[in-house]
Amino acid sequence: MVVVLLSYHFFISLCLTILSLYNLIINMDFLNEYHLAGLVIGICTFLIIGIFHPIVVKAEYYWGTKCWWIFLLLGIVGVIASLYTENILIASLLGVFAFSSFWTIKEVFEQEERVKKGWFPKNPKRTYKF
Repeated sequence: MVVVLLSYHFFISLCLTILSLYNLIINMDFLNEYHLAGLVIGICTFLIIGIFHPIVVKAEYYWGTKCWWIFLLLGIVGVIASLYTENILIASLLGVFAFSSFWTIKEVFEQEERVKKGWFPKNPKRTYKF
């Protein structure tokens, strides 16, 4: 019961934080007035890249290198969305997302090599080429 309440509280807090960040991003006047746009882009870039690392590990664990095309599609969608977005902050973050997706293609193949070397666990339910 306590875990459910804590999870619910965490979820509500996360949603409120995302909403307040969304309002902050949309209100570019505040960011420009205090010269914070670069910092927000930097922090979000750091978070986007950080989120992609566990995604690479899990994607390789469950699907192997067969999932590379998903990241290609995500990257292409991110580039197109960035080109059609007028807000410079959102367009920058979409560009970071797009090229992080492209970089993930390379990382998925390198992750397979890391598994081969024994640095990461193999999925016992999958058959490997090596």
